[in-house]
Amino acid sequence: MDKVILETPEDTMAFGRALGATLRAGDLVLLAGPLGAGKTTLTRGIADGMRVGGRVSSPTFVLARVHAAGPSGVPLIHVDAYRLGGDLSQLDDLDLDTDLESSAVVVEWGEGSADRLNEDHLVVRLSRHDDDTRTATLEPHGTWTARPLPASPSRML
Repeated sequence: MDKVILETPEDTMAFGRALGATLRAGDLVLLAGPLGAGKTTLTRGIADGMRVGGRVSSPTFVLARVHAAGPSGVPLIHVDAYRLGGDLSQLDDLDLDTDLESSAVVVEWGEGSADRLNEDHLVVRLSRHDDDTRTATLEPHGTWTARPLPASPSRML
């Protein structure tokens, strides 16, 4: 597992941009971490890296937002599974397994639920420290284990 130190919100955005630039149709990224850890900031960076359309904000009340494809031709689906509280039927209702064929899907709070959508996925576990820095721990699964992961804008551990 790679660990990346993210000293500022700008580092989180830059790391997200680097990750987003590598995403392709069928990719599933699960973001884990407590409230305020930087999951939505990281997703904004991913969207910038993919150059998709639309403003990225937490989809807490709508569960999912679709961002139109940019030059790569791959749309981004941003899901917030926080409100599901383990109710996997609502996740099934979103039909994400179908969307995964043509989109990159980022799921906040998806560990333990959305990971069943595809055995090939990347978990990015964000930790927030007392000095307001963050650590991103990258946990690749399936084919992600053979893929190069993006480098940190600041430093790797």
